[in-house]
Amino acid sequence: MIIDAWMQHPTRRFLDHDMFESLRRWRGGEVPEGEIPIDGSIQAMDGAGVAFGLLTAWHAPREGALISNDEVAGWVAAHPDRFAGLAAVALDRPMEAVRELRRCVSELGFIGLRMLPWLWETPPTDRRFYPLYAACVDLGVPFCTQVGHTGPLRPSEPGRPIPHIDQIALDFPELRIVGGHIGYPWTEEMIAVCRKHQNVYIDTSAYTSRRLPPELVAYMKSRSGRHKVLFGSNYPMIFPEKALEGLDELGLDPETRELYLHANAERVFGLAQRERPA
Repeated sequence: MIIDAWMQHPTRRFLDHDMFESLRRWRGGEVPEGEIPIDGSIQAMDGAGVAFGLLTAWHAPREGALISNDEVAGWVAAHPDRFAGLAAVALDRPMEAVRELRRCVSELGFIGLRMLPWLWETPPTDRRFYPLYAACVDLGVPFCTQVGHTGPLRPSEPGRPIPHIDQIALDFPELRIVGGHIGYPWTEEMIAVCRKHQNVYIDTSAYTSRRLPPELVAYMKSRSGRHKVLFGSNYPMIFPEKALEGLDELGLDPETRELYLHANAERVFGLAQRERPA
């Protein structure tokens, strides 16, 4: 059983955005013509033995929905045994954002909020995020974000775990926070914040197993750290099969491996208790 904690099924609006030019250059990839059917993402999961994925919506400041909440809801409704949704909202309209988050959780069955501070070129300690954190606590869903430098062409400073994630966890100790992309080059900062705060977690999206920093692998093997790290791919930027290459080389014992690949995500996102759509 493998759960991918960070996926996005890409729309053309998402793939064509100029902020991903650097990622296309690194990967040497071509953007496919036309919209990609959801079966393409399912095939990518099947190729890696991924049973379940958390699909992320994207909302940009100027362009609006690059992957809309309703599009994600449609894919989840079509394949409820394979996907759950994570909402994205308009940070520049705080009350509308809170209402949209509540709609996504209460009506669409989404299981969390994912916001990318670098996309808005502001840190996650910006006052406009705070009503969303309160709503996440009230709704009982995690807040997922990106930590570390940005591959896309946007500033990296909003991804600093200290002071930003540390401050949010101090202000909202009940809030479950999942920092995706491991925090590099501030991985030690992210680990320190996880050690300090009970409800802060890391997911390994955007990194292959062979590229995980040694300090993160050592943390994953520790008594507390084994409960704090979740597998993620960041598909389609990295396919899950590629992200999992070299997993055996990490030297994880069977229990730690199960926690990393699915049990931590099940606990953090409440998947075991989640009612699947009919």
